[in-house]
Amino acid sequence: MRFLRAVLADCQAATAVEYGLLAALISVAAINAIGTMGNSLSSTFVAVAVDMSNASDGSL
Repeated sequence: MRFLRAVLADCQAATAVEYGLLAALISVAAINAIGTMGNSLSSTFVAVAVDMSNASDGSL
């Protein structure tokens, strides 16, 4: 019981948990941003590929 009280009274443990939550939030935001950028980049490459295909067919 003393150990549990000592852990709950320790302020450094709370700070470590806060840093962990902050790191997790930043990771989720970064993954979301990278996914969105990947979708945008993919659609750009598709548009370029279509334009190149049309140019090689002479339909531009």
